[in-house]
Amino acid sequence: MVVDVAGAIAGLVLLTFAADHLVLGASRLARRLRISPVVVGVVVIGLGTSAPEFLVSGLAAARGDTGLAVGNIVGSNILNLTLLLGLAAIIAPIPVASRVIRREVPLAFAAVALFGLLAVVAGLDVLTGVVLAVAGVAALWLLVRWARAGRAEAGLVDEVEEFVARPDEPGRRTWTEAVRAVLGLLGVLAGAQLLVDGASAVAESLGVSQLVIGFTLVALGTSLPELVTSVQAQRRGESDLVVGNLFGSNLFNSLIGGAVIGFADGATAYAGVVLVVTMILSAGLAWLLLMRGLRLTRLDGVVLTVGYAMVAPLLLSA
Repeated sequence: MVVDVAGAIAGLVLLTFAADHLVLGASRLARRLRISPVVVGVVVIGLGTSAPEFLVSGLAAARGDTGLAVGNIVGSNILNLTLLLGLAAIIAPIPVASRVIRREVPLAFAAVALFGLLAVVAGLDVLTGVVLAVAGVAALWLLVRWARAGRAEAGLVDEVEEFVARPDEPGRRTWTEAVRAVLGLLGVLAGAQLLVDGASAVAESLGVSQLVIGFTLVALGTSLPELVTSVQAQRRGESDLVVGNLFGSNLFNSLIGGAVIGFADGATAYAGVVLVVTMILSAGLAWLLLMRGLRLTRLDGVVLTVGYAMVAPLLLSA
């Protein structure tokens, strides 16, 4: 079992490192190719930090480990809007623009609710995968449209540049960033495979359900990119980027990640009803706290963090 644990840890480390370079390389490459910075911010950062969840859940579903696949998505969604958002608020209060509360946050909540409903009632099969994929494309279109209408190009360029935090060197070529992005993607794939293999083997050795492993170890590991970007954005005072990153990650996890699971493995209805309800309630709680005064205080951060700690006993009834 020691080898399996080591493999899972190696997968986590590789996943985190590779995801960082995937987002960094793709961001710089997109700018060099003169792709709209709005698209870079929404697609590259939002989808890039969610890539580990897609890949880990897809690989697990393809292996028939449905509990691990869905548990990863559910666990990541809960963790993003409780522990990670709470820690960010504890570092510093998070003010947020009213337009984010009116548009992006409700859209993310709807995505989480749709994923949970389909997973529990209908099951994540090819048909529900198509529904989630279509909803994901529609949500992405809305996000890009809202970003174009609500923010000047120059403002978002600054945000993306600060997020990347490494200005382009004069002699760096476009192909260098393309290689970085490709190697980052390959690293994420390899890390996801190591993590799934190791976590599945550990679960079998200890007699622990795949749901518990997916909800805890795997969910935490695949959420590391969101943790890194949220802390970095909060340190730089980019509160909208913190909220957008975490709620956006939940949106993409639910719609695209759910679709990937459905296409990879025509699973029956998901049995973890308690955790699905908790996932939806945690998203609703974060939304309500943000609406109250358009900010998250340090006390709100403590509430969200404690809320995550209280979820653990629910695993016993899942």
